[in-house]
Amino acid sequence: MMPRACRLYPDRPFLAASVAVFRDGRVLLGARTAPPHPQVFSLPGGVVEVGETLEEAAIRELAEETGVIAEIVGFAAHTQVFDRDDEGRVRRHFVVVSFAAHWISGDGEPSEEAPELIWADPDDLGALKTTPNLKRVLDAAGLVLERRNGT
Repeated sequence: MMPRACRLYPDRPFLAASVAVFRDGRVLLGARTAPPHPQVFSLPGGVVEVGETLEEAAIRELAEETGVIAEIVGFAAHTQVFDRDDEGRVRRHFVVVSFAAHWISGDGEPSEEAPELIWADPDDLGALKTTPNLKRVLDAAGLVLERRNGT
């Protein structure tokens, strides 16, 4: 196994993939443990491995973090995550490609990376602490599913 590249103070952005899994009008969110946004809810996802497509990475990360199986419907949106230190240097930099997906199986089992999972109403996140741009990504994912379903 190759050594994992250091994600702190990188010399390039890391490519990651995430997935908005919808089930009965709700979307699966997990509480993050890792910086740059620990203890807030986000979509399951992680870094793309060498030789893996973006879709494969999103589905793999979903299964690893939650035990949920889903089918990708299409691309939803991308986000860029920057974390700077007190001196303004880039401490972390991720480009996250997000997909919309239909749920197939699994209720969601907490993991080390996502110790708390919820099926949330994407239109009513209320006072839930979420990662920046989550609502924008969920809106885009919802549109992808609507177009696919012809509504």
